[in-house]
Amino acid sequence: MNDLVRQHAALGDSDLEWLHLLVSEWQLLSDLSFADLVLWVPTRDGTRYVSVAQMRPNTGPTSYQDDMVGHLVPRGRRPLLDAALDEGRIVREGDPEWREEVPVRVESIPVRREGRVLGVIARNTNLLTVRTPSRLELTYLQSASDLAQMIAAGSFPFPGQQVDMDASPRVGDGLLRLDADGIVQYASPNALSAYHRLGLASDLVGHHLGTATAELAPSRGPVDEALAKLASGWAPREFEIEGGDGVIQLRAIPLKPKGPRIGSLVLLRDVTELRRRERELITKDATIREIHHRVKNNLQTVAALLRLQARRIDSAKGREALEEAVRRVGSIAIVHETLSQNLDERVEFDEIADRVLAMVAEISPGKVTGRRTGRFGILDAEVATPLSMVLTEILQNALEHGFRDGDTGTVEVSAVRGGTTKDARLLITVQDDGVGLPDDFDPHRSGNLGLQIVRTLVEGELGGTFDMVRAPERGTQVLLDVPVRGEK
Repeated sequence: MNDLVRQHAALGDSDLEWLHLLVSEWQLLSDLSFADLVLWVPTRDGTRYVSVAQMRPNTGPTSYQDDMVGHLVPRGRRPLLDAALDEGRIVREGDPEWREEVPVRVESIPVRREGRVLGVIARNTNLLTVRTPSRLELTYLQSASDLAQMIAAGSFPFPGQQVDMDASPRVGDGLLRLDADGIVQYASPNALSAYHRLGLASDLVGHHLGTATAELAPSRGPVDEALAKLASGWAPREFEIEGGDGVIQLRAIPLKPKGPRIGSLVLLRDVTELRRRERELITKDATIREIHHRVKNNLQTVAALLRLQARRIDSAKGREALEEAVRRVGSIAIVHETLSQNLDERVEFDEIADRVLAMVAEISPGKVTGRRTGRFGILDAEVATPLSMVLTEILQNALEHGFRDGDTGTVEVSAVRGGTTKDARLLITVQDDGVGLPDDFDPHRSGNLGLQIVRTLVEGELGGTFDMVRAPERGTQVLLDVPVRGEK
């Protein structure tokens, strides 16, 4: 819609925002009217109309089999559009049109904002299945007529009331029609069933909706006046009420077709099962986070025990082996600590990489500094855990074997996300400026335990590739290519 309006029409940004607000609401008008809606905007030179948006009803058959968005028609070809735009009124005159042997009633509704008509909504009703309307259908049509008059007057949609149509109640979910005093004039079967689930034992028609709703809500004191006022439909609001065995989501729409409020339209939906499932998910998420928290605590306990054991060993090699095990356990604990703070099984790995880099740098024999460039991004836990161990082993190997006591230098970890959405790759380079590799060194045959762990995790668990080569100028370069999922 933005492109079509800016290409063809002479509307400003505030006008375009009003049209977006209208389009976010007009599924309601389409469903109440049992009709297709097409929004036409006059072109910049005033000689044509361009259709910028279209909506089909959920409550009846469509009048348009084809998509109308982007169509251009000259002025004069559709007199109802001309009359609605020029006179600023709803135009219903004329005989039904025939489209592919289907009779269609066409009406035009001017879209007004701050006294100016921005465009025209063509409301097209398929008359092929017309029959004697029921009380429900008559209520729908009357409500649609009131909303159409409000659009023509510029009082609908409501400014500042952006509605999420995917989450808000729809016409078919349940509908109540109230008079100006908040008394229920009509209740659809779905609406009545929803209130019965809240605990209502009688009919709603003839009762004050606000009072009836507040009485059904659990309360230790008198009737909640704020809730009673909201449910009376005095202002455009969306809220939920829980009582008995159910939860209902309500949306109140004041009806002001001629200025003063003549009543309200209340859409409602039974969201009991939805909220129950949400509570189950919240409980499940909390349980998973607690498990990760306890695993982290247990790993830290294991690390503390290993550290304590290392202090009691006289053998330097034994003490060094236990200290390496402490760092390996610590790298896994960092991942579980991060997972214990998230709502899903994914982690921001950049933070983990920085912490692993800081943890391993503590063993530096000299003044060796570490830094990270690029972004790892968000990774699944099944990738983050082995990758944290791999990074720990590589960094530990670089600091222990690449530098001698008293040496100064740098170890840099760089990460680049690449590939396609279906075949995303993470390219990791760990480079130091230390002494470099011996001439006869083969990383794929080395008996070093750390490198064996790296090979097993990268090639076996992560399904990636691993290589260790001389750096272009000085030192050693470790290259990892790992398939990943998640966000960059």
